[in-house]
This record gives sequence, structure tokens and C-alpha cells, in this order.
Amino acid sequence: MPTPVAHIPPAQPLVGLGPTADNDADAGTPPAPCPTLADLERLIAGISGYLREEDVQRVRDAYALSAAAHAGQFRMSGEPYVSHPLAVAEILSGWHLDSQALCAALLHDVMEDTAITKAEIAERFGKVVAELVDGVSKLDKIEFQSKEDAQAENFRKMLMAMARDVRVILIKLADRTHNMRTLGSMRPDKQRRIARETLEIHAPIANRLGLHAVYRELQDLSFHAMHPMRYRVLERAMKAARGNRREVVGKITEAIRTRLPERGIEADVFGREKSLYSIFRKMRDKHLTFSQVLDIYGFRVVVNDVPHCYLALGALHALYKPVPGKFKDYIAIPKANGYQSLHTTLIGPFGTPVEVQIRTAEMHQIAQNGVASHWLYKDSEQSLDDLQANTHRWLQSLLELQSSAPDSAEFLEHVKIDLFPGEVYVFTPKGKIMSLPRGATAVDFAYAVHTDVGHCCVACRINQELMPLRSELNSGDQVEIITATHPNPNPAWLGYVKTGKARAQIRHFLKTMQVEESAQLGERLLTQALRQFGVTPDEIGDASWAQWLETAEVKSRKEALADIGQGKSSATFVARSLLKLQTASEQRGTPLDTPESALLIRGSEGMAVQIARCCQPIPGDPIVGQLRIGSGLMIHAHDCPTLRRNRKDGDQWVDVEWERDSSRVFEVGIRVIAANKPGVLAKVAFEIAECGANIQNVGMEEDGSLYTQIHFTLQVTDRVHLARIMKGLRRVPEVVRIARVRAGDGADQARKTN
Repeated sequence: MPTPVAHIPPAQPLVGLGPTADNDADAGTPPAPCPTLADLERLIAGISGYLREEDVQRVRDAYALSAAAHAGQFRMSGEPYVSHPLAVAEILSGWHLDSQALCAALLHDVMEDTAITKAEIAERFGKVVAELVDGVSKLDKIEFQSKEDAQAENFRKMLMAMARDVRVILIKLADRTHNMRTLGSMRPDKQRRIARETLEIHAPIANRLGLHAVYRELQDLSFHAMHPMRYRVLERAMKAARGNRREVVGKITEAIRTRLPERGIEADVFGREKSLYSIFRKMRDKHLTFSQVLDIYGFRVVVNDVPHCYLALGALHALYKPVPGKFKDYIAIPKANGYQSLHTTLIGPFGTPVEVQIRTAEMHQIAQNGVASHWLYKDSEQSLDDLQANTHRWLQSLLELQSSAPDSAEFLEHVKIDLFPGEVYVFTPKGKIMSLPRGATAVDFAYAVHTDVGHCCVACRINQELMPLRSELNSGDQVEIITATHPNPNPAWLGYVKTGKARAQIRHFLKTMQVEESAQLGERLLTQALRQFGVTPDEIGDASWAQWLETAEVKSRKEALADIGQGKSSATFVARSLLKLQTASEQRGTPLDTPESALLIRGSEGMAVQIARCCQPIPGDPIVGQLRIGSGLMIHAHDCPTLRRNRKDGDQWVDVEWERDSSRVFEVGIRVIAANKPGVLAKVAFEIAECGANIQNVGMEEDGSLYTQIHFTLQVTDRVHLARIMKGLRRVPEVVRIARVRAGDGADQARKTN
């Protein structure tokens, strides 16, 4: 028979919740003290079964230090504060965590709330315990601009400690579980804030680590705090449903328990209820009433080994008809958190749909306790290798996110995206299975393979067919990424990627490239400014730069040039400042007034130089540069109507010209008015292709008359190329008028070029 399944201590009753969930101590006069010594003895009795005597003594010593440090401190309910770390340690003892983790749990608040330091903990209990306590502790001694910044930075610190030692997050989850069990003494607004944070961060982390029992409990406790009335209504409805559906549940249970032994399958069969929060979420998301949620009850079948899982599945499908499309094999393809089971939905008596989960005892242990099973079931470590490897890979991905996220808030945003379990399972060309969130695209897949693959991806094949990179992936897809030689992530990818890693790496690359390209533009702008004073950049010595950087707000020459390129600093101001530091003999003082002083624009400079969408200038058009703070250099046509309307004193105007022999293509809009006859669009498109232009976009406007308007967005090299296209279009008999159109123009403001 299957071995008993270890479980987390049950939650306290939700009605009349007890002490505070906050770590704030209250030195007020308490009521009669709680029997913490009795709680301690219960903890000691629990850990004596799996820890050595010397380890048990270390736990006693940690309790003694914690009790002494928190002496005189009470929770808002009046309980001695030490009752909280004691309860956290008791939760961890249910997972059979080692003495280091238990000591850290008992001491996890002493660095925040008492005078005990990390060095003292390390001296008495070792460096590992001190690191665990430090990883759980908040950053209270650092000032933050807002609560959100503090939360993000605390979370970042905790996850970085977790990446080094997973016991940090196990302690934190046990801490949050006890806090949520004792949330009732807080103000309602604080209860909702803590519950929302738990629902958004801590519960998903528990799920990601496979701690399913903690995950369900945190969700239900958060639901109770955020929506107490709805919770009570659903709780009453569930109690009523137990009575109403007892006959159905009993009949199904008896049928399964009878059928499986007939097929030679030894199994434990027990029913399970959906959690109140999962019922609430299903009602909310699918707009259902409680009576319409039919799968409130389900069944678990626990067998001896994997072959018997599939034998049990066949027996159940013979007993009740399965619902097509409702079978999932998480044994062959486990979830990212290590979860394994067979899921099937059957049509039971009276037409009631019944979900059944079939798994081995070991799978059941991992499903309930996830990564904590490493300590609970050391005899079966070999079978936990995949789970530990998945957890390790996830923790390493956190380190990658940390290195690419510029601040804690963005890091928290990326991690939140990745906390929800993957639901799409796709294959590499070599048959390796990869788990991604639902809605993930080929770009997400590329970054999941490797950051460099993501940076260089240009196309993909899904099931041997070429598909756009933004294509959403489905379970079972085989995905092959086609890469280019040089990395070139597209900013548009940020609009549809789903994974935190992809989003973080794209942003990091684009910001790095923006700094590089802005520095190159800034150097060109500074060169232009220096030439106006008769000086070349080579004449500005390193000593002048070093002297100027001492008084400037930037740390390096590259940063100063990037600020110029992004419009944050004036090139003329920086040039004057550098010239003032030159000796009189070094200064030439004769301005260079030559045509070469204009900044030459290729159109391929990258993000630092952008072609304005409002007027879409192309080589051959007279242009002007507008340097705006944080946006870099925007290139407009001289007669751009948007530029005239939005002229601001704070903008910097730069004299620019097109560089000859530019190989880049530019987008330009044209409007063609043609007779409304069959085949006219094909004739116009053929003529455009004959002129070597690509059609980026096409749209038509028809008003019921004899003529129709066709709008094209073309890719051309310059004004001459555009003129050649328009000349070719005039040869089409059905075309009566051609005009170049700007995005900022009205219909009557199109610039005719015929």
C-alpha cells in the first residue's frame, strides 16, 4: 500500500482570526501569556524523531536566544512575540528541515526587531544560519522613496538569497503562512494589502516550488482577508453542497474502490474538494453561479507504481465515459514545478462531471510538498533529481533577471510574470521538452533556449512550417529558431513576449544599445559644436576631459557623450566648457564655417537617430534635426506641419544633411486614385515591384463611385527612387492621380508629386 503522505499542519479556524500578521511588536500590557514552553516541547518532540541530539540542542539554544531577544515584545493580539518564530519553526519541522533552517526560523526576526546582529548569530550558530536569517530579514535600515520600492527591494534581496539557498524561501513561506493564519488583529486595509501581496507573490512562489498545500492555504487565507463576505457565502454554500452531493460522491468512491481491485490494482481512493478561492476564481473568470460549478469535488487515486497509473486510467475509462479533450498526462511531461499525475474528467452518475487524478505515492508526496520533499524523503532522493534540477534552473534564471534588470521594481515585474506555472509544452528539433507559459511566442522559446539565440532570432519554423516570430505556441509544437549572425532584438517584441526572461533580456539589450548609439551620436554632435569654435576633438586633451568630469554630474566621457546624444546635455555647452579648460596657446579661436559642419545622417544609426513618422522624410528631402531630452535626434522634413505646430523653446535644433550613397530603405506613403476595375490592384502592385520597391502595407477606401483610393506604404531608397515608382504608375491606364502622403497630413494636405 502507498506510504502515508506527510502534510503541513492544518490552518487555524478562519472565523475570529487571532494575532497580527505583521512583525511589529507591541510592548503594551498583555493578557495571560500563551504557553510557549508547551509549544516548544511539541516542536522538540516533533524534531527528535529525525534530528540528532546535538542538533535538537542547537534548536533549544536558538529558541532561548530568540525568547531572550524578544522579551517584552508582544504581538498585537497580546501573545508573546516569540510564539510567532516558534510557530514558523513548527511548520518547517513538518517538512523535516534540518537544524540550520529551524534555528534560522526561530531567529528570523531578531535582526529586524532586536539588537542582535548578524555577526553574533554567526558566532553562536554558524555562518550558514546567519546567512539564512539575513536572507529572510527586511531592509529596514535603508530609506526608500515609497512602500512599493521597499517591497520590491526586499523581494529582490530575498530571492537572491533564495538562489543561493532554497531554505530561505521555505522559511519565508512558513513565516507568511503563520502570519496569514493570524491576520485578524490587523486593520482591514492592512489585511487587504498583506493578502494582495501574498496572492500576487508568495502563493505563486509556493506553487512554483511545488508546495501545493501551502499554495492552496495561502490562496484561501488571502481570499478570506480580501473578500470576507464572499468567503462566508461560499463557505456556507460548500457546506450545503456536501450534504446535497454526499450520495453522488459516496457512489463514485465505492464504484472506484470496487473496480480497481477487480483489475488487480491496489490503490488508495479519496475525495478532494476544490479550494474556496479556486471556486471563486472560476465563478469570476467564467461568469458562473455556484450551482454551475460542477467539478467542486474530485478524486485522487494513489497506486504503487507508474504502470499501475495507466492501468487504473483504463479501468476508470471503462467504468465511466471520459470527456473528450479533458485528459492530461503530467507523468510523461511533468509540470515545471515537478508535479506529476494523470488527469481525466469522467461523466459520473446523474451526468455529473468528475475529475480524477491518478498518481503514485511518491508523486503525491511531491505534489503536496514540492521541493521540501528533498528533506522529507531523503530515502528517495534519486527520484527527486528532476525536481531539484528544475528548481535550480529557475533559481539561476532569477540571477539572470537580476543582472539584466536596472532596478528592483522591474525585477519584481519580470519575476511576477514567471511565477505562474507553464501550461504549454513544446519540443526542440532534437526532441527536448520545454515548458512555457500559455500565450508564449516563438521569441519566448528562443530566449528560453539561450539569451544569444533570442537576441539573434530572425524567423522560426513551427512544425516544419515558416511562421512569424509572434506566433503563439501550442502544446506539442516542434519549434526551430532561425538565427542571424549579429544580434538585433526588435523593440516590437516587447509587445507580445510573455516570459520575464525574454522581456528582461530584450530591455537590457535595447538599453545597452541605446547608450552605445547615443554615445556615438553625442560624439558627432560634440565634434560639430567644436568645429564651430575652430577646434577638432583631437585638440581636446585628456587632462581637459578629466578636469571637466570632476565638476560634471557624469562619471565618464562615454556617459557625457551619451547625455549629449539623448538631448540631456547641450553639445555647445560641453564644447565651451572643455575649451575654457584649454590653455591659451592650445586654443585656435577661428570658427570653421564650412558646409561640412552639418551633421550627416545615414538613417541607419539605430535608436539614437529616428526618422519622424509624422512626415517620413527620405534622402533627397530637405531635413532638420530636433534633439529632444531622452529621445535622441529626430529627423523631420523642413516643411513638416507637426514640427511647426509643436515647436518648443527647450528643443535643440541641429543642422543635418543626408549622407550620400545610403544603402538603407525608408518608408514612404503614397495615395493612388484609380478606376474601380477588376485587376487594377494587381497592375499597380506589379509596377511597384518592377521598380524594385517593397510594399510594406496597403489599404483601400471605396465610396461607391467609379474610382477607388489605394494607400500604399512603400520601402524606397531615396526621392529619386520614389519618383521612378510614380512615373511607372502613371503608365497604368486605370491610374488617374498619384500623391505622396504624410502620416501627419490630412486628406487634403497630401503633397502631390505628379
